[in-house]
Amino acid sequence: MPPYKFSATGMSLLEECQRCFWLQHNKGIKRPEGIFPSLPSGMDKILKTHFDSFMEKGKLPPELKDIDDVKLFDNRELLEEWRNNRKGIIWEDKEKNIFRGAIDNILKKGKKLIVLDYKTRGFPLKEDTASHYQNQLNIYNLLLRKNNRETEDYAYLLFYHPDKVNSNGDVVFNTDLIKMEISVKNAEKIFKEALRVLKEKIPEANDDCKFCGWNKENKEL
Repeated sequence: MPPYKFSATGMSLLEECQRCFWLQHNKGIKRPEGIFPSLPSGMDKILKTHFDSFMEKGKLPPELKDIDDVKLFDNRELLEEWRNNRKGIIWEDKEKNIFRGAIDNILKKGKKLIVLDYKTRGFPLKEDTASHYQNQLNIYNLLLRKNNRETEDYAYLLFYHPDKVNSNGDVVFNTDLIKMEISVKNAEKIFKEALRVLKEKIPEANDDCKFCGWNKENKEL
């Protein structure tokens, strides 16, 4: 089989359904795409501009006031490359498989880097909300270390959700900063599992997968 290309966010499909993951990478059969809301994409651009304005001043934005002894990563050219969905942080293994991830931002603490990822949502956080992004943060740190960058054993998720509308019409967002411990070993396990799945026969349909269920129902018609 030819070398594979994986993204950090795309690895969530492996966890959701190994059959869909196998079909996408081995047969080019992807799940149907729904309508993607434009608000998260617009917020992402605004937040990066917001943080970059503080980076250029050598300051931290108010959302990060509770973090001590850190600075925003100030290599603008490299940061733009790492943010780019078509480039990102890239690592190629011995079999020429390519792993990549596009980060939102990076903090510096001495010589070590700390991943900072923005998330926008419509409602306040639930108890397990942050845990859904654990693998993504693990993978970002693995990619940085494979590129000879030292990282701390933790990362940050910064959540934004709407709080209220002021009398002048401005929407006020609430923020939650969550510190997450990371595991590079778990990220390595995910990549090994992805390759194992793809090199074997197509997996059985996942009973919890709506796409597998839809396909099975239509074949029986």
